[in-house]
Amino acid sequence: EIRLSLVGSEMCIRDRMYEASVREFAAADGAVMCAAVADYTPEEVAPTKLKKGDGELTIRLKRTHDIAAELGAHKAGRILVGFALETDHEEANAEGKLQRKNFDFIVLNSLRDAGAGFGVDTNKVTLIDRAGREELPLLSKADTAEKIADKIESILK
Repeated sequence: EIRLSLVGSEMCIRDRMYEASVREFAAADGAVMCAAVADYTPEEVAPTKLKKGDGELTIRLKRTHDIAAELGAHKAGRILVGFALETDHEEANAEGKLQRKNFDFIVLNSLRDAGAGFGVDTNKVTLIDRAGREELPLLSKADTAEKIADKIESILK
């Protein structure tokens, strides 16, 4: 029996998602890191509504917890899969993320090809691990998920 933890969108407040991810990963055989809450968050949160005024509004941002890097640092034999949506130097950036976050493999999403990405039912991805890469053809998102699950299963065998 394999336990993979999913932390749903109801946990999308940055600190709660971080805490839930770390807690759930401790009892899981692995995790698929398919979305980040946000890379940055407001440095200060206003206690009340900010009313429209004259002039500009400046919002200072700070980095959020890097949940994937935290799990990768404490992986201890569990499987960890990441996703990357890159717009420049796609493969190099995905490979860097694979190494930095200690993923077993990373799914590089393409926005370059017609029918891939957001707002469509198909996607074109490349599965990248330390041994190489496998570029998948344009597939339905369900078939893409099946290919990702097959790769996870092959690692676990």
